[in-house]
Amino acid sequence: MFILRVHSVDSERPISIEEEESGFTYASKRAQPPLKLIQPSLKLTDRKGLIHLYRNSSHSSLPNPSSRSTTLFIVAVPNYLSSLDFIRFCDSRISQVSDILFIRNDGMEDRYSVLITFSDQSEADGFYNNLNGKKFAPSEAEVCHILYVMSVEHTEFDEVAAEAPTGFTELPTCPICLERLDPDTSGIVSTLCDHSFQCSCTSKWTYLSCQVCRLCQQQDEILNCSICGKTENAWACLVCGFVGCGRYKEGHSIRHWKETHHCYSLDLRTQQIWDYVGDSYVHRLNHSKIDGKSVEMSTSCLSHQGDCGLCECSEDTGISGAIFNSKVDSIVIEYNDLLASQLKGQRQYYESLIVEARSKQESSIAEAVEQIVVNTMQELQNKIEKCEEEKSGITEVRVSLPS
Repeated sequence: MFILRVHSVDSERPISIEEEESGFTYASKRAQPPLKLIQPSLKLTDRKGLIHLYRNSSHSSLPNPSSRSTTLFIVAVPNYLSSLDFIRFCDSRISQVSDILFIRNDGMEDRYSVLITFSDQSEADGFYNNLNGKKFAPSEAEVCHILYVMSVEHTEFDEVAAEAPTGFTELPTCPICLERLDPDTSGIVSTLCDHSFQCSCTSKWTYLSCQVCRLCQQQDEILNCSICGKTENAWACLVCGFVGCGRYKEGHSIRHWKETHHCYSLDLRTQQIWDYVGDSYVHRLNHSKIDGKSVEMSTSCLSHQGDCGLCECSEDTGISGAIFNSKVDSIVIEYNDLLASQLKGQRQYYESLIVEARSKQESSIAEAVEQIVVNTMQELQNKIEKCEEEKSGITEVRVSLPS
């Protein structure tokens, strides 16, 4: 269940199909037929704004009868597709659309988002089932990601748009970052790519306006905490791109979560995502312990009626073992970090005890040497005084003797 809050920086502007068709577009290179399925009542508008996407923390993000609506949100459309190209991409499904709003962010020049309103729920479901997960162009890497949206709020104040409603958690609007998350969290189940640095698809990424994607590409650079500058155990906020150190260093990443409620953070070393609310890792993909290949996490049935009995959603595909091993690995990593921290503390403690013991030993030795010297000097002084007395006695005896 998703809601949108848009920080609008201008008002809606109508889009003319005639003007779009007269211009040069990506679709014009593919000899597309003219548009005939657009209804005269279709409202096409465009506006600039910053989108904040929120999901209900207590419910799965995957479509179900209670979470569907007649409003669909296309997360990211590549900028090489014009408004007309996108409408052609929708094909015959555009005939039952009543309103299309193109939302553009000045900071995201490589993509824009689309909000589509249908007059009928069945048409919205058909649009979702036919186009969700489909590539915008066969030769390109970008995939159409569609989410059901329960409500859309427009505001002129960024503070209002950035404040998460009660019971909701903010998600990134970058499609690559959404694909990293668990399907129950992001509502996206179409890709099996983990988008690690080693993947061949990185050369086709166009969403480098996302701060997190840029950080993931900078494998040769040493990334440091934005607050204290520490380079070890760096984490990046998946929503805003803030880089902070882990809880076993200065804990600036977890402080960022407490201040902003951005609960998803990416470990820049392992590319794993931590959920501060659930206090656990969020893995969309896990590596098989048998052959090392990436396997998708098991999810619930994608049918709107639940377990359909027709697909393999209820069968054990052997992924449960990989999921269990992944959880064990995450526990081992956290345990090793904790153990290393405790061992470091113990080492510092005992080193301080050794330094203190050496200092006491050196002080005791110095005191003992000084005491020995004092005692020796006293004994010598006593011997000298005794000799002086014997000398005086001998002198007196010698004087008393007759000459």
